[in-house]
Amino acid sequence: MRAGEQGHGAPGTSGAAKSDDWAADLHALWCAAVEVPDVTVLADRLYRVLRDQPGVVTVVGARWSGDRIRYVRYLSAGDAAPSIAEPTDGEFTDPGPDAGAGGFPNGRPTLRTYDPERDTTAGPRTLGVLRPAGAASALECAFALDTGDRATLTVGLAPGVDADATLRARLVQVCEILVASNRRILEEHRHERRQVSDAFLAEASLQMDSNLDVQETLGRVARLAVPALAEGCMIHLSGPGDRLVPSASAHVAAVEQAWIADTARHDPWLADLLGLVRRRRDGVVLGGPELAGGPFGVGARGAGRSVGAVSVSPLRARGRVLGTMTFLYRRDDGTVDVRLLDDLADRAALAIDTSTLYEQRRSHVQSLQRHLLPQALPEVEGLRLSASYEVSDGMLDVGGDFYDAVVTADGVALIIGDVCGRGAEAAALTGLARHTLRTLLEDGTDPGSALSRLNRSLVREGTSRFVTAAVAVLRRAPCGYVASVAGAGHPSPLVRRSDGTVEEVRVSGMLLGVLPSVPYAAVDVALGPGDGLVLFTDGLTEARNAEGTFFEGFLPDAVARSGEGDPGASAARLTAEAKLFRTSGADDTAVLTAHVEEGA
Repeated sequence: MRAGEQGHGAPGTSGAAKSDDWAADLHALWCAAVEVPDVTVLADRLYRVLRDQPGVVTVVGARWSGDRIRYVRYLSAGDAAPSIAEPTDGEFTDPGPDAGAGGFPNGRPTLRTYDPERDTTAGPRTLGVLRPAGAASALECAFALDTGDRATLTVGLAPGVDADATLRARLVQVCEILVASNRRILEEHRHERRQVSDAFLAEASLQMDSNLDVQETLGRVARLAVPALAEGCMIHLSGPGDRLVPSASAHVAAVEQAWIADTARHDPWLADLLGLVRRRRDGVVLGGPELAGGPFGVGARGAGRSVGAVSVSPLRARGRVLGTMTFLYRRDDGTVDVRLLDDLADRAALAIDTSTLYEQRRSHVQSLQRHLLPQALPEVEGLRLSASYEVSDGMLDVGGDFYDAVVTADGVALIIGDVCGRGAEAAALTGLARHTLRTLLEDGTDPGSALSRLNRSLVREGTSRFVTAAVAVLRRAPCGYVASVAGAGHPSPLVRRSDGTVEEVRVSGMLLGVLPSVPYAAVDVALGPGDGLVLFTDGLTEARNAEGTFFEGFLPDAVARSGEGDPGASAARLTAEAKLFRTSGADDTAVLTAHVEEGA
């Protein structure tokens, strides 16, 4: 009888009946392999199946990550369950199989036999199990579980037992089950991580896209990343002279907030690193010795400063480099997801660039809008004038609302109007309407005639847009002022009396720029001390709350309240109240008021 065919009582065996129903054992292993969350869970069943092969006295498994052994697991004759030894304090230095030297041709497990007493290439820990178990020879199968994740499964054989073809085939089959099971587990983990990453990126995009303020967007990026991705985050944007300027930072440890902000602002090592990354297409991940000389890594003082890895990604959007995004990690286990970081950096860059462009466009619009309005209101004896202009949120084109106040020979003329639509054409008509009315009223033209002449000018221009306007000429009277008010399709002005009551000045007239010959008539209103005249555009009345109710119904009470306190702030108080009320109804709002002072 050959050594490989020894019976149940072969030297060195456990004495228990050796199983040879290999097909059933292999099937059971395959069934278990498709369910387990980790290949190590298979150890108890797998090691028993191999130990129960004829002539086997012990089974030893070892696993490496990179150059460091993770554990040695073994099951010898008489053991009830596999034993495992975890590495401590760098104790395990077994070199492991050399996959880099062609140890895994075509990715398949490889076999070798050796004498545990003479061959030391298996490593001291594996040999330290084989020798006491009485193994006279060993059959080792080396295989790769993943990149940098290597393993060996070794059976120790009793004296006089050879590693025959059957045992060799069975050991390879078991190792192939481990490889296939681990491949499935890794793919499931990758799928789960992709799902988590995709969900995180979707939420990040939603958060970043929900705000068009640059600083708020930067803050949201930092807050999203910490601690979801890393322990610390720094964002730098390109500033004057192509210099990177720290714009946002966050750290999971509250005590390190000041430190990370100071590091982002002043550390030269970090500045050099960011400068290099900014010129790259992809980000970099540094760890271990690569962090030497910087503010991170071994020797750095502070709970959050001794990090294991640092990643830096360039922020690029629309062909421009906007800056860099830096993450700090306590760990250095190779799990930094560069794909996720680059994707997040691209989304953050696009959100930042969109916010920046929006702010620039909005600033330009507001600047142009200011040039279409008077720089200051004139001072008129016995009157207190005030004005307010509220630009609709989200609007990136010049609006058509305008106002003006013109000193006349015996008082002042108030102008307010609205050009339909937005943009360059609306801005041109705004300038034409305002300056035409201003010139006419300065020359003493009455309100109705001024509106008629403006109407004819607009019709001659052939514009497709209509204009609404209201004009009030206030003249001194024995007891205050008399206001002559005319309107052209514009909301009727309101009068706030000194006792708090509010009256509507009913004026009517055709929209300007529609028909060539339209008469506009003025009505006279007496304004005594303490009274006020309020002119406004429809952005005020058409503001709506969440229930869809227009502010128009609340306007008389709001006008009454706006007269309380300093008359010079009454217009601003009125627009502020409408802004608080509004949840919809995006239109610019202009308000112009005149308050008759006591003793006028």
